[in-house]
Amino acid sequence: MSTSADRQVVFNGRFLSATPTGVHRVAAELIGALSKDAASPLRILAPKGAPEGQEPPGSRVDRVGFLSGQAWEQASLPLAAAGATLVSLCNLAPALAPGIVMMHDAQVHITPKSYSRAFSTWYRTLQPIIGRGARRVLTVSEYSRQSLVEYGVAKFENISVVPNGVDHMAHGEPDDTLIARHGLRDRPFVIALANVQEHKNIRVLFAAFRSKALCEVRLVLFGSASAKDFSSIGLDPPPNTTFLGRVTDAQYAGLAREAACLAFPSTTEGFGLPPLEGMSLGCPAVVAPCGALPEVCGDAADYADPHSPSEWAAAIERFLDRDYRIARGAAGATWAAGYTWARSADLFRAELTALGLDV
Repeated sequence: MSTSADRQVVFNGRFLSATPTGVHRVAAELIGALSKDAASPLRILAPKGAPEGQEPPGSRVDRVGFLSGQAWEQASLPLAAAGATLVSLCNLAPALAPGIVMMHDAQVHITPKSYSRAFSTWYRTLQPIIGRGARRVLTVSEYSRQSLVEYGVAKFENISVVPNGVDHMAHGEPDDTLIARHGLRDRPFVIALANVQEHKNIRVLFAAFRSKALCEVRLVLFGSASAKDFSSIGLDPPPNTTFLGRVTDAQYAGLAREAACLAFPSTTEGFGLPPLEGMSLGCPAVVAPCGALPEVCGDAADYADPHSPSEWAAAIERFLDRDYRIARGAAGATWAAGYTWARSADLFRAELTALGLDV
């Protein structure tokens, strides 16, 4: 007979001590959504160095162990989680006791040039060990499910799909101060990620924005990479490029509300949260027909060949027509409304129930 202790779930909170990423956002939002129907606060185990005030709503953080980083995850965490089922939502888990793990993609196998050799080697070694030992593997798209199977990370029958939500973007008021600060109202602008990873493929946008069709349109990049970072890998941004650095959700919403569109030319994605976030705000998206993007964005996004700057220029130029932008923005918002964290939590909870677990 199972006891309440056997059915207890605890969450891997290593993400609370790391620089925020999209994967960490998913963990926080999913835990927050699960907590709304939980009988008591959800328990998260985090390193002792994890800052205060970062915990998702409806959770309780226990700071445990004396290690940090990967060493904490592999050694301290399984000891602290003993007697419960551990849930890890950010790709990795303790190799010897992985429990339930969400692997968002197989990018280290598909596009190893996007990562350092050390990072790629660590993931390529550890992921299959975790995948084979996990009680259940979750992922965020059918594309990622097939990729994890293709690269031998986990068996098809042990993987379930729990898509991301996007309704976190509906919280709060848009902040348009960046638009005024950078003088973005003087001509049309397009938003995109500032990311130097190979598969993000920003090079095709640089080429498109050097063309005659877009030379009077601004390419506005948000994220951690700078002009210097791109130049260091041989990609000099065109003169009509503006770098904003990291932005808040409210600032992103302010940009999305006024941008002609969002451009997302990735050659592979496990999900593709940024274009869906933009679409949820009424900002139409142009994406590459690659990875999970067609699955996630459907017919509500426009598409362009990831290797054709002229196709990107033509696709973006269409959004300079106000009526076209409004129509496609409305279509995107309608599509994105189907991706909610409540739905994600329901699917996740069903997986736990099937395993005889409570949350």
